[in-house]
Amino acid sequence: MNSRHYGTGAVQLTWGTRLLRVGCAFTYRAEVPTPAVFLVKPLWSADVRLSHENLDVKPDVPMRHHLDLYGNRSTRVVLPQGLSTVHYSAWVDVPDRAEDVDETVPEMLPDAFPDDVLLYTLPSRYCVSDVLGDEAWSRFGAHPPGYGRVQEICRHVHESLKFGYGTSTALSTAADVNAAGFGVCRDFTHLAISFCRALNIPARYVFGYLPDLDVPPGDAAMDFAAWMEVWLGDRWWTFDPRNNEPRKGRVVIGRGRDAADVAMVTTFGGPRLESMVVQAEEDLAPSWR
Repeated sequence: MNSRHYGTGAVQLTWGTRLLRVGCAFTYRAEVPTPAVFLVKPLWSADVRLSHENLDVKPDVPMRHHLDLYGNRSTRVVLPQGLSTVHYSAWVDVPDRAEDVDETVPEMLPDAFPDDVLLYTLPSRYCVSDVLGDEAWSRFGAHPPGYGRVQEICRHVHESLKFGYGTSTALSTAADVNAAGFGVCRDFTHLAISFCRALNIPARYVFGYLPDLDVPPGDAAMDFAAWMEVWLGDRWWTFDPRNNEPRKGRVVIGRGRDAADVAMVTTFGGPRLESMVVQAEEDLAPSWR
């Protein structure tokens, strides 16, 4: 285990790092050659370091890599006719600590938002803050502004929605799942974002790999996870309405207004997805060491 030392005036912060193995595999069957965009590669950050990264397609096809509008690392391919598999893998060093929590952080007035943050106060495809505005103000308007109000939004969403695969569709908005009471992690996130934006709190959608580090393993197979980042004070803060607790090992793949901006796969045609496997787990004995 490595360690890091960050000086903050008279305070010395120290934490270790943990090595994760992350990746995924998609198997498609296409009737005709089909263009597709894959968003599966993690973003680099000050705390997250990638190594031994590999993305390949079988059978072999050309790949074009680019940064999308939000700075996410996308890859364009043309899936060949017939059966094909897209496989990604990497090792990632992450801090052995959960995301920051500070209940004293205030909300800011909209006039103080940075220009590039204003976008995340507006309604979007799935985060219909205009539709949910009345409910947001009636439920949370009287709560003291700041970190605690966002926590209260997450608590409410966590307790009011029941998690279940197949309970929502690709067309379900935050208003739809709020009425139905069911959804998956992206729906929890869309609803919490909608309530935040309705209160003029900037919030953006995040998805990535989330291993079960120091928490009981889930019953279902590993999947991609979704959470949100909220602008409070002078920075983005991580909140997770699905799990409703700080977690270790978050590895961000993409950020955007909602899931429409950061779909892990976008296909320009109708290939059939035959299987999807996601991996996110601690690796205590990597093969390359």
